[in-house]
Amino acid sequence: MNDLVLKVEGLTTCFDTASGSLYAVDGVGFEICRGETLALLGESGCGKSLTAFSLMRLLPTRQARIAAGRVVLGGDDLLALPELRMRDIRGNRMAMIFQEPMTSLNPVMTVGEQIAEAVVRHGKLRGRALASRVIELLDAVGIPDAAQRSNEYPHMLSGGMKQRIMIAMALAGEPDLLIADEPTTALDVTIQAQVLELMRDLQRSKGMAILLITHDLGVVAEMADRVAVMYAGQIVEQAESRDFFASPCHPYSRKLFDSLPTIAKRHQPLAIIKGNVPPLTAAGYSGCRFATRCDMAKALCEGEIPQLQDAGPGRAVRCFAYDDRYRGQWGDGASAIIPAAAARPQQQESGADGGLLAVRDLKVYFKIQKGLFKRTVGHIKAVDGVSISIGRGRTLALVGESGCGKTTVAKAILQLQRPTSGSVLFNDVELTTLGGEALRRSRADFQIIFQDPYSSMNPRMLVGDIIQEGMIALGVEPDPKRRALKVDELLQQVGLPPEAKGRYPHEFSGGQRQRVCIARALAVNPKLIICDEPTSALDISVQAQILNLLQQLQRTTGVSYLFITHNLSVVAYLADEVAVMYLGRIVEQGRVSDVLTAPRHPYTQALISAIPVIDAGTRRETIRLEGDLPSPANPPTGCHFHVRCPQARPECSLQYPEAAILEDGRMVRCVLYPRR
Repeated sequence: MNDLVLKVEGLTTCFDTASGSLYAVDGVGFEICRGETLALLGESGCGKSLTAFSLMRLLPTRQARIAAGRVVLGGDDLLALPELRMRDIRGNRMAMIFQEPMTSLNPVMTVGEQIAEAVVRHGKLRGRALASRVIELLDAVGIPDAAQRSNEYPHMLSGGMKQRIMIAMALAGEPDLLIADEPTTALDVTIQAQVLELMRDLQRSKGMAILLITHDLGVVAEMADRVAVMYAGQIVEQAESRDFFASPCHPYSRKLFDSLPTIAKRHQPLAIIKGNVPPLTAAGYSGCRFATRCDMAKALCEGEIPQLQDAGPGRAVRCFAYDDRYRGQWGDGASAIIPAAAARPQQQESGADGGLLAVRDLKVYFKIQKGLFKRTVGHIKAVDGVSISIGRGRTLALVGESGCGKTTVAKAILQLQRPTSGSVLFNDVELTTLGGEALRRSRADFQIIFQDPYSSMNPRMLVGDIIQEGMIALGVEPDPKRRALKVDELLQQVGLPPEAKGRYPHEFSGGQRQRVCIARALAVNPKLIICDEPTSALDISVQAQILNLLQQLQRTTGVSYLFITHNLSVVAYLADEVAVMYLGRIVEQGRVSDVLTAPRHPYTQALISAIPVIDAGTRRETIRLEGDLPSPANPPTGCHFHVRCPQARPECSLQYPEAAILEDGRMVRCVLYPRR
């Protein structure tokens, strides 16, 4: 890997605003060689994607400009080329996979037409040769039945397939450099594993250089040869991947690692990064940009701007602790800059304090209707016989791929979606028989926190009014003065100042908005909160803040959680029990420590094997699942998983396996564990 493909020097991109120039990318520099993957790691807003757009020269011309730097691709300085030349380079010598495939694909063109468009732009193929090239590209990215799929529209494909189409379009010009901007963020772990494996295979066969943009440390550990960490528009650390994960140097890098939830950190707070990113205007730069959030900052850090310092072979750190002139103030920078975390006593798992929620044989079927008279011709079995229970002060995690029915279970429990059949017993009250005023009064006992906090709040309402709305609707606190005091208490409880009640949702960060949603849920004193992917769109440090808050609230109020997620590291940290769901049914359920460390059902094994892990010593061989989740309108006969199961037997297709209770108390539905 000594053939240099890309060299970036002093890249500076700024936005000219009324209050001055905002330097979103400031002096960024790195190199990528042929066949190498460089990961650009950092939280949202640090400048990762803007760096990529600057390399591609796809900036909004009226708002942003490249103020300085050089971007050399194979001997050509891209910043000096006219736009006409850049059009020949984009999609040809360098290509980009965007973060959200659905918004990047044209919904009114077939995927074959969109790939052909990229081929025609950079080649001379026409007619049958063009059609053959499109099929060849679809085959290369693992799309089954490529000839048929090429005639389908984006909405007809799964998320994983849409991302594969984006990769096929990027490969159309056979680029030397592939920029992948968060290519797996919105994907399930099984689909994510397939996409990452595809990118590795294509890199090996074509010798591409890859710039991987992500905030997921697990993905970086599995994919990257080298790592560049960005914070507030600057690269603060560069290193070989193995060295970075063995011993991160910059305080920000170390904080990211400390913020990761793991099963070893259960019952203790995760490390958080205090404060906020400083303003990116030139006037805001009087010292180190991380100084106000760094536990080991000194007066020097706030008065002088640090430069990248050599910290060993192939390693550079933007920190005074590694500057020979000041090293004595910190001792040995690598070991003394961050003190070892004080050991906290581990709490024992507490038993359930009585039953709060008992769901039995829950079914939610949606009718498939056709014709003028809406004749029912079938059913979509979104939830098909789910049984779960949650004790007071306990957390049950519900995990599984997108489309398996997790959110529908939550809506059916809350009676936002009436079940087709089954029982939902909450605090000894059967919710399925309630209606009207009785159901409305009971809603104070159970609330929900949605995945996207911004879309779940009225943008025209003040935060104080949003939090009060539930109290007014359910008659929890009729006195306006007491309600106002309760709002102040709730905001302080979730770590926000009381003054926040006079602001609108758009004035907060993603993590702060999620805190407001938690305050809204707590306002009516619920006994159960359903958390539907509450941290999936959050950065590592913000996720740590929310998980700490949820854990603290459970200890102080005794609230129970049904936690819906596909992030199993969050499950390991927060949940007491976990239920694994596949195509509308629970296939395995038990204590978190049992299920995650020794999964029994083949689907659970595949899910856990697909999770990217940081520690190479604990990495499992990925169990690749063929195909996508079958349609709940026409599920496979017998065990629904047998068509994708690597351990399938002939009898798996005959009937759905009954629940077997194993020696450790977990429930498994698989013919490998017959009912006793």
